Amino acid sequence: MSTIGRRGLCLVLAAPSGGGKSAIARRLVESDGNLALSVSMTTRAPRAGEVDGVDYHFRDQAVFDALVAADGFLEWARVFDHCYGTPRAEIEAALSAGRDVVFDIDWQGHRSLRDKLPGDVVGVFILPPSLRALEERLRKRGDGEDALARRMARAKDEISHWSEFSHAVVNEDFERAVDEVRAVLAAARLVTARQTGLADYVSRLDG
Repeated sequence: MSTIGRRGLCLVLAAPSGGGKSAIARRLVESDGNLALSVSMTTRAPRAGEVDGVDYHFRDQAVFDALVAADGFLEWARVFDHCYGTPRAEIEAALSAGRDVVFDIDWQGHRSLRDKLPGDVVGVFILPPSLRALEERLRKRGDGEDALARRMARAKDEISHWSEFSHAVVNEDFERAVDEVRAVLAAARLVTARQTGLADYVSRLDG
């Protein structure tokens, strides 16, 4: 089977909290050897079972601020009193090597990635089947009423930015949502401009 060289891409999955973007991202990574989950840096402390370098790069505020000053992030944001960001160097290295990276970030992160990596970002917004269903998912996490109210308010703001994404998927049936996102990824990999070895391949067809 002929292999055509290709530049990697950034598959951004955005959704309100409880929308299912993290679960979809994990399923895609489990079934696709050329897709890796972006590991963000955060200033929050690790939770039980979390591993540094796997779940997040856990760093203190001083280290995080130094990277911000050095333009070392592709995107970063403060969320609920903690900072989260995507280190630039490892993502750019992956794309140059033809590897794809999936992100579960918010609309602001998606916008920043598009600005800093034009042409490399494919955005999919994951929508809930209804706000009531989203609230029920969040309630099962055991948050108090105040926290639930904050998350729902933030969710409505997140959803208002759906039109900034090139694709949208409704996560009512999880397996179907995964298949639809997988289809978006497959199509994005075949974009002619991304297939850096395509011209050379075509030139050899008569050989």
